[in-house]
Amino acid sequence: MIRIPKDLAQRIGQAVHSAQEAGDLPAFDIPAIKVTRPSRPDHGDYATPVALQLAKLARMKPEQVAGAIIAHFPVTEYIGAVEPAGGFINFRLSERWLQRQIDHILEEGPSFAQMDDFAGKRAQVECVSANPTGPITVGRVRGGVIGDTLARLLRAMGYTVEMEYYFNNAGRQMRVLGESLRARYLERLGLPFDFPEDGYQGGYLYDIADSLIQERGDSLKEAGWETFKDYAEAKIFEMIRASLKRIGIEFDSFFNENWLYEDNSVWKTLERLRELGLIYEALTPEKDEDADERPDTEDLEATQGKPAIWIRMRRLRNVKKDCVVVKSSGEPTYRLPDTAYHINKLERGFDLLINVLGADHIEEAKDVRAMVAALGYDASKIRVPLHQFVTITEGGQTKRMSTRKGEFVTLDELVDEVGPDAVRYFMLARSPESHMDFDLDLARKQSNENPVYYIQNAHVRCASIARVAAERGISYEGGDTTLLTDPRELALIRRLIELPEIIEQAVEELAPHRLAFWAHEELARQFHPVYDEIRALHSDVPEHLAKARLKLYAAARIVFARTLNLMGMSAPERM
Repeated sequence: MIRIPKDLAQRIGQAVHSAQEAGDLPAFDIPAIKVTRPSRPDHGDYATPVALQLAKLARMKPEQVAGAIIAHFPVTEYIGAVEPAGGFINFRLSERWLQRQIDHILEEGPSFAQMDDFAGKRAQVECVSANPTGPITVGRVRGGVIGDTLARLLRAMGYTVEMEYYFNNAGRQMRVLGESLRARYLERLGLPFDFPEDGYQGGYLYDIADSLIQERGDSLKEAGWETFKDYAEAKIFEMIRASLKRIGIEFDSFFNENWLYEDNSVWKTLERLRELGLIYEALTPEKDEDADERPDTEDLEATQGKPAIWIRMRRLRNVKKDCVVVKSSGEPTYRLPDTAYHINKLERGFDLLINVLGADHIEEAKDVRAMVAALGYDASKIRVPLHQFVTITEGGQTKRMSTRKGEFVTLDELVDEVGPDAVRYFMLARSPESHMDFDLDLARKQSNENPVYYIQNAHVRCASIARVAAERGISYEGGDTTLLTDPRELALIRRLIELPEIIEQAVEELAPHRLAFWAHEELARQFHPVYDEIRALHSDVPEHLAKARLKLYAAARIVFARTLNLMGMSAPERM
């Protein structure tokens, strides 16, 4: 399938070059040409401001530039008309070409919009990456849905994709988890216990304690927190995997941060940075004339009044302060193991690394990229989509959540409430940079108000008309798509063939919400009125026209199914 904006931009460039060779335009370097879909249908199917863009370079009026480009624009099968509009050039698709795309979609079937731009390239998507201290909560789900959808989109562009989960099963929080489970275990046995002051209070620990008692009885009543930590970690990871699988997220690999210490990668990374003159030891950061002399609160906490190991981050990126990479206690801050981890990933041969993080990690991501680049690796391969937080609302009220206090909504609870498809769509629907309000009331609705229902019902309607046609012994085989001349039919075809463009845009911008927006606001909204108004099996519709329209709805079914699959959602045939 042709991605028209990219193809048109190339052809416009060819036309400019031809006009220059003919002397109709002066010589100049041709800049990147942008082609978009205009918001108004009367402006054509595609438009470009190239004449405005080149007028200064050509020292000509935009109208003259546009005329020269149009005069040299190559004959293009899919273009029916090329029209000047001041400094713009508008393009209208050929009606005959549009009609033929129905057969093309039917030939491609479920692989429609599968592209090979990045065939032979490997990408890794890291997301969720919650430490195993409790069930997956809604706060972690958004990043998982974004990451998994990006993986699906990358595969559609030809990448071989690996999903990875990065976690840490060591440190203070895991000790607290072990102590918390030990307390619940003793409590269930009716024995004296001391619950940690900052322990994990969620009811899930009672369930894990009950499971442990069933397996081991009271044989662990004298055991230390480490035994309980190991058991809790294994059980919680079982929960995490099962919960994520319910919404279609499965990982190819799990990477433990501890491995970076076991093979000395963390300290080797530190030494390599030291060799570059980027590391020093001090109580406070080296002064800069333009910097606030006071360290950040985080760095003050890392030093605890004693010398710590700092990195000269001011040399690596445009910031006013250096930062701590090893605390005065000898424990690295997140920057050092994260840098070692990204080096590990790059050395595994990935061409693209996507790390989906919450918006509170923005500075961390920039620091790590800078450190990776300083060590001679291609940091441009590292892309970090950031997302804002999620709140759950019901009846106009916001549910408050705290993992440590056990006050949270788990992914399982959310799926039980609204189903996996609603969870995925609502987490995906808004730009990651926007705060997400998950409206339980809307997600439960089985009506067109609910975008999940609205999109899936389009697929249901396509499946339904195919069933009815089969029951009546009518097939679309031999259907003549040149009969699809109604402007509403042609408008729907225009939407159907947009999918490859939407995929490409979502991948280029790492913005999977564009697919969700398009599916609801453009594809489904275009489809439903056509289905309501353009009958295929009505007694007044001649058989030859019925076959053509059945082809149209069969193609629409393919595109809806493909779109839903890319979003990780089901394509139901009945509702």
